[in-house]
Amino acid sequence: MESEKKFITAAALPENKNWDKLIKRESELYKRYDDIRNAFERDYTRILHSLAFRRLKHKTQVYSNIDNDHVCTRVEHVIHVDSVSHTIATKLGLNTDLTKAISNGHDLGHAPFGHRGEKILAKIATKYLKENFWHEKNGLHFVDDVELLEDYTKTYKNLYLTYAVRDGIISHCGEVDENGLRPRDSFIDLKDFYKSGQFQPVTWEGCIVKISDKIAYLGRDIEDAIRLGMISGKELKRLEDLAARTNIKNAINTTVIINSMIIDICKNSSPEKGICLSYETNSLMNEIKLFNSKYIYKNKRLITFEKFSKLIIEELFKVLFNIYKNEKTLEEIEKKIKIYPDLMSGFLKWLVCYCTIDYNTDLINTNNYRYDNKKIYKNLETEDLYIRAILDYISGMTDAYAIKVFNGLLKY
Repeated sequence: MESEKKFITAAALPENKNWDKLIKRESELYKRYDDIRNAFERDYTRILHSLAFRRLKHKTQVYSNIDNDHVCTRVEHVIHVDSVSHTIATKLGLNTDLTKAISNGHDLGHAPFGHRGEKILAKIATKYLKENFWHEKNGLHFVDDVELLEDYTKTYKNLYLTYAVRDGIISHCGEVDENGLRPRDSFIDLKDFYKSGQFQPVTWEGCIVKISDKIAYLGRDIEDAIRLGMISGKELKRLEDLAARTNIKNAINTTVIINSMIIDICKNSSPEKGICLSYETNSLMNEIKLFNSKYIYKNKRLITFEKFSKLIIEELFKVLFNIYKNEKTLEEIEKKIKIYPDLMSGFLKWLVCYCTIDYNTDLINTNNYRYDNKKIYKNLETEDLYIRAILDYISGMTDAYAIKVFNGLLKY
């Protein structure tokens, strides 16, 4: 293929002039004398072993259908993105270790109930903190501040991922229609993102993941909608007509979309033009996005699910918010465990990990664990710190867990 290895000289490899900046960490990791992994491979395995990654298997992609094994969940989506980005990066000569790490970490910040849950938390964050909340920003926050791994001394520490992977996570937004992706030139402070999609990734690999994210969900969302009976009849005929006007010809599904768009990107991309699709294929992508928006994401059958999600998240927030007692909050939470055992015990254990308050009870004996991580909630001296703790806790929940602790609110 003409495009084979076109980007090799610009890849995120040791020969890259910015290599030291790309692999820079906020804090150095412990060394293993026999470690055979490079920096991005270590990031990948840290993401893979994180609790946030494990929870993706029970988080909504589009449909909250936890009893149907054949409906795509968030973890399956990130595997699809990994697969698509790996193929493209291999053909273009880019660093597949970096695309793998970004792909598997890019959605760690997603709330329960998918984008619906994200919007609900965004409204809460705006109301109480005057801050934006979006999953890319939350993903960076989780890998920077929240997720912990136990090291060889049995001490829990933050992940401390490389700049390139962290950058790929916060800049992966694929919601905006754009073609010809190019990396930005500056190594900005990633905390300077104040809205989704504000900056392009700093690497070509990040750009690959960004477009792969879009490719991965388009066809699979259609397949799931058909499987669940969300679209049929005239909608299916619309898809057939759309396919007939393109080089796809026969069907619009996951396999066909992924294959045709991967081939098109590899053929049309170059360092001069950026990561791009042909005019025809880009137009097709945008038409499929419009189709999905109209017939799937805005489908009236999802209105009940949206109301259900809103009720759960808002009630969980309200119950936790009303407990705040400054530095005495942990004691107040423990008093409520008899009433709401699952919600309160889980939240108490969460707070203890990230507060400077020395708190030991029969329920939690911190002497059994060693923590050397960022204490992001300090000693809960302000209401804002406590609200951030609630948002973090809820955003990290799976759909199933959120439903479970909500059901606990109904017991007397």
